[in-house]
Amino acid sequence: MEQENRKLGDIAFFLTDEQDTQALAQQLAPLLLADDPEHPGLPQGGHIHLRGDLGAGKTCFARALLRACGVTGRIKSPSYALLESYKVSNLYLYHLDFYRFSDPREWIDAGFRDLLQKQGVVLIEWPEQAGGLLPPPDLDIALDYAGTGRQARLTAYSNKGQSWLNRLVLPQSGSPPPGLSADAS
Repeated sequence: MEQENRKLGDIAFFLTDEQDTQALAQQLAPLLLADDPEHPGLPQGGHIHLRGDLGAGKTCFARALLRACGVTGRIKSPSYALLESYKVSNLYLYHLDFYRFSDPREWIDAGFRDLLQKQGVVLIEWPEQAGGLLPPPDLDIALDYAGTGRQARLTAYSNKGQSWLNRLVLPQSGSPPPGLSADAS
């Protein structure tokens, strides 16, 4: 099923710098952990797809999210290993990078389908390299260059993802370059 058919909602806004990207990740972490005292009862875990050109901030976001979820020590990019996994308390966190895949079925052949069946946090950079074979994420985050900052678009494909969007406090620190809109859609 095409992700566009399952889109429940989206928001777009401008991220001035790396700190705004990290702040976004820090807001999402308690929602993934079901550890937000202001919103009890959210289910733990979730799947997030990260899109954007090289250097757009996908790995910066992933590292900040993993750190905010409680991962300690070095957080490596999975660009070469394809997968880095972590465990915090009773929750598994998986960070995958499909950039190097040349065939959409490679992620299945590598055994990654099993990770999507488990309760945990799954972050996938370059999900488009899997073609249409990945199930829709709870949340898709697209980061695009916009002057010295980034235009972020967050799209929910599940009720869980939509609940995360509803709880976000958007950055107020900057404004987009002329011609770019930072309004919610």
